[in-house]
Amino acid sequence: MARPRSDDKQSAIIAGATRVIASQGLGAATATIAKESGVSNGSLFTYFDTKADLLNQLYIELKTEMASVIDGIPTERAPREQALYMWSQWMNWATSFPEKRRTLALLNVSDDITLESHQTARQVMSGVRDFISRITENGPLREEPLGLRVALMNGLAEATIDYMMQDPANVDKHSMAGFEAFWRMIV
Repeated sequence: MARPRSDDKQSAIIAGATRVIASQGLGAATATIAKESGVSNGSLFTYFDTKADLLNQLYIELKTEMASVIDGIPTERAPREQALYMWSQWMNWATSFPEKRRTLALLNVSDDITLESHQTARQVMSGVRDFISRITENGPLREEPLGLRVALMNGLAEATIDYMMQDPANVDKHSMAGFEAFWRMIV
Protein backbone atom coordinates (compact mmCIF):
# COMPACT_ATOMS: atom_id res chain seq x y z
CA MET A 1 0.00 0.00 0.00
CA ALA A 2 1.39 3.38 -1.04
CA ARG A 3 2.07 5.95 1.62
CA PRO A 4 -0.13 9.03 1.56
CA ARG A 5 1.52 12.12 0.19
CA SER A 6 2.52 14.85 2.59
CA ASP A 7 2.04 18.53 1.74
CA ASP A 8 5.09 19.27 3.90
CA LYS A 9 7.29 16.90 1.88
CA GLN A 10 6.05 18.31 -1.40
CA SER A 11 6.79 21.83 -0.16
CA ALA A 12 10.23 20.70 0.99
CA ILE A 13 10.93 19.28 -2.48
CA ILE A 14 9.81 22.51 -4.16
CA ALA A 15 11.99 24.56 -1.78
CA GLY A 16 14.95 22.22 -2.24
CA ALA A 17 14.58 22.29 -6.02
CA THR A 18 14.56 26.09 -5.93
CA ARG A 19 17.82 26.22 -3.98
CA VAL A 20 19.57 23.57 -6.07
CA ILE A 21 18.47 24.96 -9.43
CA ALA A 22 19.45 28.48 -8.40
CA SER A 23 22.97 27.29 -7.59
CA GLN A 24 23.51 24.46 -10.11
CA GLY A 25 21.12 25.22 -12.94
CA LEU A 26 18.47 23.08 -14.60
CA GLY A 27 20.89 20.20 -15.16
CA ALA A 28 21.09 19.50 -11.43
CA ALA A 29 20.53 15.85 -10.56
CA THR A 30 17.27 14.81 -8.94
CA ALA A 31 19.33 13.00 -6.30
CA THR A 32 20.86 16.36 -5.34
CA ILE A 33 17.42 17.95 -5.18
CA ALA A 34 16.12 15.08 -3.05
CA LYS A 35 19.08 15.32 -0.66
CA GLU A 36 18.66 19.11 -0.35
CA SER A 37 14.93 18.55 0.30
CA GLY A 38 15.55 15.98 3.04
CA VAL A 39 13.80 13.16 1.16
CA SER A 40 15.00 10.06 -0.66
CA ASN A 41 15.30 10.11 -4.43
CA GLY A 42 12.46 7.56 -4.54
CA SER A 43 10.27 9.83 -2.44
CA LEU A 44 10.86 12.67 -4.86
CA PHE A 45 9.38 10.50 -7.60
CA THR A 46 6.38 9.70 -5.39
CA TYR A 47 5.45 13.36 -5.67
CA PHE A 48 6.63 14.04 -9.22
CA ASP A 49 6.63 11.38 -11.94
CA THR A 50 9.57 12.97 -13.75
CA LYS A 51 12.02 15.78 -13.30
CA ALA A 52 10.10 17.70 -15.96
CA ASP A 53 6.94 17.37 -13.85
CA LEU A 54 8.84 18.83 -10.88
CA LEU A 55 10.16 21.71 -13.01
CA ASN A 56 6.68 22.51 -14.35
CA GLN A 57 5.16 22.50 -10.87
CA LEU A 58 7.99 24.66 -9.57
CA TYR A 59 7.50 27.11 -12.45
CA ILE A 60 3.78 27.46 -11.76
CA GLU A 61 4.33 27.84 -8.01
CA LEU A 62 6.95 30.56 -8.46
CA LYS A 63 4.77 32.43 -10.97
CA THR A 64 1.83 32.14 -8.57
CA GLU A 65 3.90 33.47 -5.69
CA MET A 66 5.15 36.37 -7.77
CA ALA A 67 1.61 37.19 -8.93
CA SER A 68 0.30 37.11 -5.36
CA VAL A 69 2.95 39.60 -4.29
CA ILE A 70 1.97 41.99 -7.07
CA ASP A 71 -1.78 41.54 -6.51
CA GLY A 72 -3.57 44.15 -4.50
CA ILE A 73 -2.83 47.10 -6.74
CA PRO A 74 -4.68 50.02 -5.08
CA THR A 75 -7.20 50.70 -7.85
CA GLU A 76 -8.57 53.80 -6.11
CA ARG A 77 -5.25 55.57 -6.63
CA ALA A 78 -3.91 57.33 -9.71
CA PRO A 79 -2.37 55.10 -12.41
CA ARG A 80 1.18 56.22 -11.56
CA GLU A 81 0.70 55.27 -7.90
CA GLN A 82 -0.77 51.92 -8.95
CA ALA A 83 2.21 51.28 -11.22
CA LEU A 84 4.66 52.29 -8.50
CA TYR A 85 2.97 49.89 -6.08
CA MET A 86 3.25 47.02 -8.57
CA TRP A 87 6.88 47.90 -9.37
CA SER A 88 7.87 48.19 -5.70
CA GLN A 89 6.27 44.88 -4.80
CA TRP A 90 8.07 43.19 -7.71
CA MET A 91 11.43 44.70 -6.77
CA ASN A 92 10.99 43.73 -3.11
CA TRP A 93 10.11 40.12 -3.99
CA ALA A 94 12.99 39.71 -6.41
CA THR A 95 15.61 41.18 -4.10
CA SER A 96 14.26 39.36 -1.04
CA PHE A 97 14.23 35.97 -2.76
CA PRO A 98 17.16 35.90 -5.19
CA GLU A 99 17.14 32.08 -5.42
CA LYS A 100 13.49 32.09 -6.46
CA ARG A 101 14.14 34.85 -8.99
CA ARG A 102 17.12 33.02 -10.50
CA THR A 103 15.24 29.72 -10.63
CA LEU A 104 12.25 31.38 -12.28
CA ALA A 105 14.52 33.03 -14.86
CA LEU A 106 16.02 29.63 -15.73
CA LEU A 107 12.61 27.98 -15.90
CA ASN A 108 11.26 30.76 -18.13
CA VAL A 109 13.60 29.64 -20.91
CA SER A 110 13.56 25.91 -20.24
CA ASP A 111 12.38 23.54 -22.95
CA ASP A 112 10.99 21.33 -20.16
CA ILE A 113 8.26 23.83 -19.35
CA THR A 114 5.17 22.75 -21.25
CA LEU A 115 2.82 24.92 -23.24
CA GLU A 116 0.15 24.09 -20.66
CA SER A 117 2.37 25.36 -17.84
CA HIS A 118 3.11 28.55 -19.76
CA GLN A 119 -0.63 29.03 -20.29
CA THR A 120 -1.28 28.45 -16.58
CA ALA A 121 1.39 30.99 -15.73
CA ARG A 122 -0.13 33.53 -18.12
CA GLN A 123 -3.50 32.97 -16.44
CA VAL A 124 -1.95 33.40 -12.99
CA MET A 125 -0.32 36.63 -14.15
CA SER A 126 -3.42 37.85 -16.03
CA GLY A 127 -4.12 40.58 -13.49
CA VAL A 128 -0.69 42.05 -14.09
CA ARG A 129 -1.08 41.73 -17.86
CA ASP A 130 -4.49 43.43 -17.69
CA PHE A 131 -3.00 46.22 -15.61
CA ILE A 132 -0.12 46.73 -18.07
CA SER A 133 -2.61 46.75 -20.93
CA ARG A 134 -4.71 49.38 -19.19
CA ILE A 135 -1.87 51.74 -18.22
CA THR A 136 -0.18 51.54 -21.64
CA GLU A 137 -3.30 51.92 -23.77
CA ASN A 138 -2.70 55.63 -24.44
CA GLY A 139 1.11 55.61 -24.33
CA PRO A 140 3.72 55.43 -27.07
CA LEU A 141 3.60 51.61 -27.12
CA ARG A 142 -0.19 51.37 -27.49
CA GLU A 143 0.04 49.97 -31.03
CA GLU A 144 2.50 47.27 -30.01
CA PRO A 145 1.33 43.80 -28.98
CA LEU A 146 0.70 43.40 -25.26
CA GLY A 147 3.31 40.64 -25.13
CA LEU A 148 5.97 43.08 -26.33
CA ARG A 149 4.90 45.71 -23.79
CA VAL A 150 5.11 43.12 -21.00
CA ALA A 151 8.48 41.86 -22.27
CA LEU A 152 9.90 45.40 -22.36
CA MET A 153 8.70 46.03 -18.81
CA ASN A 154 10.15 42.70 -17.69
CA GLY A 155 13.52 43.47 -19.31
CA LEU A 156 13.70 46.84 -17.61
CA ALA A 157 12.68 45.30 -14.28
CA GLU A 158 15.30 42.55 -14.56
CA ALA A 159 18.03 45.09 -15.34
CA THR A 160 16.92 47.19 -12.36
CA ILE A 161 16.89 44.18 -10.04
CA ASP A 162 20.37 43.15 -11.17
CA TYR A 163 21.67 46.61 -10.43
CA MET A 164 19.90 46.74 -7.06
CA MET A 165 21.53 43.47 -6.06
CA GLN A 166 24.98 44.70 -7.13
CA ASP A 167 24.62 47.89 -5.09
CA PRO A 168 22.48 47.05 -2.04
CA ALA A 169 23.32 50.33 -0.31
CA ASN A 170 21.26 52.17 -2.95
CA VAL A 171 18.36 49.81 -3.67
CA ASP A 172 15.68 52.46 -3.19
CA LYS A 173 17.47 54.89 -5.50
CA HIS A 174 17.93 52.24 -8.21
CA SER A 175 14.37 50.99 -7.86
CA MET A 176 13.03 54.50 -8.38
CA ALA A 177 15.35 55.11 -11.34
CA GLY A 178 14.07 51.90 -12.95
CA PHE A 179 10.49 52.87 -12.22
CA GLU A 180 10.93 56.34 -13.72
CA ALA A 181 12.36 54.78 -16.89
CA PHE A 182 9.45 52.32 -16.99
CA TRP A 183 6.90 55.09 -16.48
CA ARG A 184 8.41 57.29 -19.22
CA MET A 185 8.39 54.29 -21.54
CA ILE A 186 4.68 53.59 -21.10
CA VAL A 187 2.98 57.01 -20.83
